[in-house]
Amino acid sequence: MKVMKLRSRLLSFTAMFVFSASNAGAETIAAAQYATPVERYGHFALGRPHEYARLTATTEGGRSVSFKLPEDEVFEDLAPRLVSLATGEPKEVLAIVSQRDRGSRLVLIRLRGGRLEISAESRAIGTPNRWLNPVGVADLDGDGRVEIAAVTTPHIGGTLKVYRRNGSKLVEIAALAGFSNHLYGTSELGLSTPVLIGGQLRLLVPDETRRQLRLIAWERGALNEVGRCAIPAPVTGAIRVVSPSAVLVGLASGDGKIALNDCLANRGSGGTGRQ
Repeated sequence: MKVMKLRSRLLSFTAMFVFSASNAGAETIAAAQYATPVERYGHFALGRPHEYARLTATTEGGRSVSFKLPEDEVFEDLAPRLVSLATGEPKEVLAIVSQRDRGSRLVLIRLRGGRLEISAESRAIGTPNRWLNPVGVADLDGDGRVEIAAVTTPHIGGTLKVYRRNGSKLVEIAALAGFSNHLYGTSELGLSTPVLIGGQLRLLVPDETRRQLRLIAWERGALNEVGRCAIPAPVTGAIRVVSPSAVLVGLASGDGKIALNDCLANRGSGGTGRQ
């Protein structure tokens, strides 16, 4: 039952949704990838060659389309994520775009009128060579509206932020400091994930040292820590859900299995954050 609830509420980065009848005849994105590696930005948070000038997509009908960024921007990302922010809506690409003077931001790119275009974006971090790493795309409070969670500046004292789409903007609606879900220079982005515990979606994200796992709930407009787990070595690899009650965590010392209920038993400082 818990697994079924997770499948119905969690929109993972690779999730494919069945479209409503009103979208049945619309051209949709089937796959996407980055193209044209460039050196013009030069941050390389993910190592080389993961800064790109173009996004290419293939439609369900087999047509290829392309989106090119301006000369002062790059996709500082590993691979595009196909997401749908509501049941029945066409898939869009969620990407990380970095700009020469303002650093990184989240961008949604859609297919409209046969062309790719930016449909919504978050505010940029505001400083060059400052990056962010998504945690997941999910209905975090069960109200039927989908949120995007990400850690900004995960290499220098990261902040967990939750965004919601409002027209052409991805608006930050909550934030909480003290996280890191990426090791600079590596291409592993999966150091955090949404998890379902007792029928409730939570964000499982390492703290800023990557030596503890923090369980975070978003409730009534605030991010609250509801549990944490000490681990024997820093998180360096992906966190994978292996059962409704456990995750497998990539540690510097090797994979470790963590019981989520053990994390709930240790609530830490219970910090909150609100926008």
